[in-house]
Amino acid sequence: MKKMPAKEKRLKHKVVLHVLTGSIAAYKAGDLIQSLREEGARVICVMTESAKKFVTPLTIRALSGETVYHDFFSPDTPYDVLHTSLAEQADIILAAPASANFIARLAAGMADDLASCTILAAACPIVIAPAMNDQMYAHPLTQKNIQTLKNISYHFIDPVKGYLVCGKEAMGHISDAETIISSLHKIL
Repeated sequence: MKKMPAKEKRLKHKVVLHVLTGSIAAYKAGDLIQSLREEGARVICVMTESAKKFVTPLTIRALSGETVYHDFFSPDTPYDVLHTSLAEQADIILAAPASANFIARLAAGMADDLASCTILAAACPIVIAPAMNDQMYAHPLTQKNIQTLKNISYHFIDPVKGYLVCGKEAMGHISDAETIISSLHKIL
């Protein structure tokens, strides 16, 4: 029997800082994390408070094999300045899913939580994969915020048409893990 060649690990030795925000699509993060790890990446996750309403840090830790960060003021962090330390180790930052709220906060330059502060402190590429209701995604303010971030070289992985939690099939569904990882390969 012929042995199958090993899959090329195109993200080997890369650190992906994965930011999860408050979208129902956060439940898909597990598949994405596993796929990133299969590609050889080390995946460090930062969760917003609202992301923790959809998936738990314990679940994300089990899948990533890494400490999950969500609190600036955690006494057990191994870093003196958490947000800058996380930003410095990242080869790329991936916000997936990225809610309309999170995108708006980034576009406004807000830094009121660990996720947004880490992104503002980063010098590496920033990749945003939006996931939200189709009306929210199409809204002129959301589109303006996306354009603002594109103008400063943030990368976007557009949502796709799919089943939304509101019960309809429309644009706003997060892209699949394969598309996201393919985009990361191109950017890196």
